[in-house]
Amino acid sequence: MRRDLRARAALLAFLAAALVAGCGGSSGGGGSQSSTSGGGSDNASGVQLGPAFGSMDKLPGVLKTPPPWPANNDDKQLQLRLRAIGLDPLTAEGQAVHIHQHLDIYVDGKQQTLPAQVGIASSGSFISDLHTHDATGIMHVEAEQVRSFSLGQFFAVWGLRLDRNCLGSLCQSAGKQLRAFVNGKPIPGDPTRIVLAEHQEIVLAYGTAAELPNPIPKSFDFASLGL
Repeated sequence: MRRDLRARAALLAFLAAALVAGCGGSSGGGGSQSSTSGGGSDNASGVQLGPAFGSMDKLPGVLKTPPPWPANNDDKQLQLRLRAIGLDPLTAEGQAVHIHQHLDIYVDGKQQTLPAQVGIASSGSFISDLHTHDATGIMHVEAEQVRSFSLGQFFAVWGLRLDRNCLGSLCQSAGKQLRAFVNGKPIPGDPTRIVLAEHQEIVLAYGTAAELPNPIPKSFDFASLGL
């Protein structure tokens, strides 16, 4: 009996370690897993954080350019990115998970547009679990399976480089850095770790501290859009 209990405990520990190691993205383009689990929450913000996504540099069609950023939804490159990060192109929006977030992006104090049709093939022939429909800044998570997704996965679908120091071509330099906030609270470290949850207000701001929006957006009126 004691041997059986030890064996069962060892098996559970192995499975837990494998789940944490395999979730989210990994270096070199995010690996083959599409869900985020493990991780934890930052004590100051209470936001759930998963593993860092890793380098997006080798993702097909990835943008390492200054703003404005297009939807980057060429059929072939989008499908290749989805395959690279372990997401299947869908013929219709999934309903097992259906949540929304709002994303504000600021560069040197100026608000940038999150374009329509991110994650939706330009031909309309397929759609990703993570996508936008319009340019309101609303991110849609509509998946066929119950799982969690990260901000890093959304940017990998978009094909716009994001890591702890860089957004597109904009990287940390003298006096300028990339900062992230969720519901008005600062998120330290790599913003790709942010686990997407219902009705988050997410802010990414690149520039000096003086160029941060004042105040930092804390919420968004999802109800006005019926969400």
